[in-house]
Amino acid sequence: MAQIRLRVSIAGGVPEWREFDANSLGDALRSARQNGLRVLSIDEARPRAPSRPAGRFPLLLFTQEFLALLEAGLNVVEALETLRRKERAAVVQEVLDRLIHGLREGKSLSDVLLQYPEIFPTIYTAGVLASERTGLLQETLARYVVYRLQLDAVRKKVVSSAIYPAVLISVGALVTLFLLAYVVPKFSLILEGTRRNATAASKMLLDLGMLIAENPVPVWGGFVGVFLLAAACFSQKKLRATVALWLSELPVIRPFIHTMSLARFYRTVALLLDAGIPLVKALEMASSLLPPKDAAELARARERVRAGESLSAAFSGSSLLTPIAESLLKVGERSGKLAEMMERSARFLDEELARRTDWFVRLFEPLLMACIGLIIGAVVVLMYMPIFDLVGSF
Repeated sequence: MAQIRLRVSIAGGVPEWREFDANSLGDALRSARQNGLRVLSIDEARPRAPSRPAGRFPLLLFTQEFLALLEAGLNVVEALETLRRKERAAVVQEVLDRLIHGLREGKSLSDVLLQYPEIFPTIYTAGVLASERTGLLQETLARYVVYRLQLDAVRKKVVSSAIYPAVLISVGALVTLFLLAYVVPKFSLILEGTRRNATAASKMLLDLGMLIAENPVPVWGGFVGVFLLAAACFSQKKLRATVALWLSELPVIRPFIHTMSLARFYRTVALLLDAGIPLVKALEMASSLLPPKDAAELARARERVRAGESLSAAFSGSSLLTPIAESLLKVGERSGKLAEMMERSARFLDEELARRTDWFVRLFEPLLMACIGLIIGAVVVLMYMPIFDLVGSF
């Protein structure tokens, strides 16, 4: 038995937080309703299951297969048991075993999913919880699949656009290091044999090359170590978030980060609204998708919505509202199709992000190639200048 905090109100009363002793979230909700209370929101800090299976759970693939079995006529337990029988990955088997065990104990699907927040995100469990009241589980899962596919498509486009510049930088760094570590020391020995003085810039380059040649293990070991350290660090979720936060403050990168996070935010709120989540709660749940500055603006806008303002009015004057989104939100508020209009706003933002990315790549890649060429060319010219001077002296 655990304590679950719910924000509730009596008809005409002031909302307040209350704690309920219950075995599951479903039991707490039923207890609140039996006492004549209206549940407004759920405390996200409630106790969770202490352990999670080791490994990565393929949530999108699981949802697609689970949805296909439900549409074929199987009930929830039968669908999960079918997936369990065909599964070979240990992590997926363990998760499915836990889900099936929880359902056989009489818990609802949302109660079981809520025990594993690191596997099933909040928007996923919130949608399932809402669908249990409406009986539209299949529609909720289908919307989540579309949502994830759209997010993955945008992410893949951004990542693919960054691969070529990353390869160029890596190759340029390796070529430059090879010149400094192998070729420059050879020229340094030739120049010493001629007993001629080099220019200050050439001498600095030759000294650097000799330093690298005399200490190959620390230099190459450091280069490989930095690469491995970067790879290990970026495998950590918290560090990736820190780097993303730092990048979001750069003037060149900020428009891309802002547009991408805003598109994810609009699409997530649309998904939650479609699942039956109240607007204020949906805005609160999606706030983690925004950078800190935008999240602070969202917190102020959320209070205005709670006070009775429309969403378009609450977002007015903030970075959360583009001109197109403003018009679409107003249409959605008049027609009662706010979720649909927010999804359309996300599509416009996706198209804007695609245009920005294409423009940036077309401009950045030639500039990057020119910079790498200049660096390598400078190394070669400084390396050959003493030789040119020697030839010119004859």
